[in-house]
Amino acid sequence: MESILYNYYNSPLGEIELAANNDALLWVKFLETQKATKPKQTETESLLFKKTIEQFDLYFKKDLEVFDLPLAIHGTEFQKNVWQKLTLIPYSKTINYLTLAKQIGDVNATRAVASSNGKNRFCIIIPCHRVIGSDGSLTGYAGDIWRKKWLLEHETKNKNYQTDLFL
Repeated sequence: MESILYNYYNSPLGEIELAANNDALLWVKFLETQKATKPKQTETESLLFKKTIEQFDLYFKKDLEVFDLPLAIHGTEFQKNVWQKLTLIPYSKTINYLTLAKQIGDVNATRAVASSNGKNRFCIIIPCHRVIGSDGSLTGYAGDIWRKKWLLEHETKNKNYQTDLFL
């Protein structure tokens, strides 16, 4: 059985649980939304966790737009395809679920795309927060809508990017 290492990151949006094996991150999720308790042992010497925390620090300082971390991605081929497409959404930009379904190659897969988006195990790193409703609404985010709004505002604030999401 694979040994799982844990660490935690205190973000401006609350505590984020980091889980990894020796090679890659297994998940990155907001702790309070998972109704979980912290394991007793946390790994503090892991180079992977140090790199992850460094990249989160840079992201929240607006000095990092794309994460570069090894991820252990587990899911169906369809889910993996959706998550891969999410990584292509540029920093501070949004797309809607229908557009994402079209990129996958099936305009009728909007609900499946939304479901896959919600099963993303790497909050912020795989930017599922950048997917919005076709009407521009902030729909569906496993980390709560207020976090989605905060992340989108964070990415557009004080940058030369334009958005009409919050007007």
